[in-house]
Amino acid sequence: MRTFNIHPINLIKALSMALELAVTGVESHHWRVAVICDRLADELGVELEDWYSIVYAALVHDIGAASDSLERERLRHVSRDDGPAIFRHAEEGYQLLRGSSRLGSLAAVIRYHHDRWDGKNPSGLKGEAIPLPARIIHLADQVTLRLQPKTMIFGQVDELMHYIDEQNGSEFDPAVVAAFKRCAEKESFWLDTVNEGYRDIFFQRLDSYGVRPYSEDEVLDLADIFATIINRMSRFTASHSHSVASVAAYLAGLHGFSDSEVKMMQLAGLLHDLGKLAVPNAILEKPGRLTRQELQIVRQHSYYTYRILEQIDGFEQLAQWAGLHHECLDGSGYPFHLKAEAIPLGSRIVAVADVFVALTEERPYSGAFSRERAETIMLKMTADNKLDAGVAARLFEHYAMAVKLVR
Repeated sequence: MRTFNIHPINLIKALSMALELAVTGVESHHWRVAVICDRLADELGVELEDWYSIVYAALVHDIGAASDSLERERLRHVSRDDGPAIFRHAEEGYQLLRGSSRLGSLAAVIRYHHDRWDGKNPSGLKGEAIPLPARIIHLADQVTLRLQPKTMIFGQVDELMHYIDEQNGSEFDPAVVAAFKRCAEKESFWLDTVNEGYRDIFFQRLDSYGVRPYSEDEVLDLADIFATIINRMSRFTASHSHSVASVAAYLAGLHGFSDSEVKMMQLAGLLHDLGKLAVPNAILEKPGRLTRQELQIVRQHSYYTYRILEQIDGFEQLAQWAGLHHECLDGSGYPFHLKAEAIPLGSRIVAVADVFVALTEERPYSGAFSRERAETIMLKMTADNKLDAGVAARLFEHYAMAVKLVR
């Protein structure tokens, strides 16, 4: 079984980038929350292991919102709502992560990251019963949501500090507030929080944790979390990524890929639409023809899939297989306009699986196509040099098995 030697921060950074796509109204929100949490954890003298948990959880704290289409759209508008609905995505994040062998330790922190110090919470927790990491993230999150990107940071400090004082002892833990005030005395604290140029320096510092081994099954587990998020984005995308993963892995086996490569192909299928987190639901669910601008927005997704995955150690091949699935053999595809010789077989397999699943899965606006109609469409695509003819032919040689893999 293959082992991936991954810098945890590269993995978390990639996942955080995916979440930023999902909540594009909150530009750089997650890493800014992480920067504040980093300073607060240091000021409070948090132990190293807990410090990493706080910063990692901060980088993915809205993972539950990305999996909830309504909450996802709400966060695009930078809502500061503190009503009951705000706790929903915290609970969704907990449910997504709690069974993960590698990210499960972040689940409880994320579950309570909107809990108030005074106990006015659905959880019933109050004061120090709320995990300290969650209390830290809560304050950092609320401060970051109030930053005005077009206003110089020092012109906002007085108003932000007034807000913190007002919420001290009710919304926020007084000890965390005191630590925040000590941090806020330094100009560098505020500048690091808003300076995009500090991002790379910040992530380099976090890399001191070193490389950790991840098994194939652990990586598949992480991929499955994000495939679930992708599938929940829209009622039209439900189960799509899992079906593409199953069909692509099956085709890889038929093409003589090793057991390890078949697992990688399953990963590629699960993650091939990761970049669709950047596409608003109104476009994903539009029943009619997309406008030129809407189509351009959709066509970004494979680029972001590629750029997110290539950050993770050992994922170079996976990034190609998943991120190049809209490239065409004649060079007319996207986002790189590669031609046949530059498109790996793994990418061609994902492309064929993606089209096949799109044609044969049940969708509210079209229903599943028959074998004859799906085969006619795909043969036309191979004749036009859009899809790999050999891969498509092998798929239809094994149609009965392939269609059973479509959920």
